Amino acid sequence: MYAVIETGAKQYRVEAGDTIEIELLAAENGQEVAFDRVLLVADGDKVKIGQPVVAGAKVTADVLGDIRGDKVIAFKFRRREGYHRTVGHRQDLTVVKIKAIQA
Repeated sequence: MYAVIETGAKQYRVEAGDTIEIELLAAENGQEVAFDRVLLVADGDKVKIGQPVVAGAKVTADVLGDIRGDKVIAFKFRRREGYHRTVGHRQDLTVVKIKAIQA
């Protein structure tokens, strides 16, 4: 059984037992969080597709901690003008472990 959830304006395909990195949540380590925006639930040949979300579906997960993502470099450059700028960014992420999918 797997589900497609939406959190932080991104979509993730998850199964029970998966560990994923998502956008930062306001939750503490060990706390349980529930994702109500479930877009799809599949169990073998049975597939429920939401319009836009599946009614009554919920995915629960445990928060494992907060991390920082890899550094992304943005380099701005204008030719022949002596202008160049390097900007770095590291995204704050939350690591969660999927416990259960309820359809």
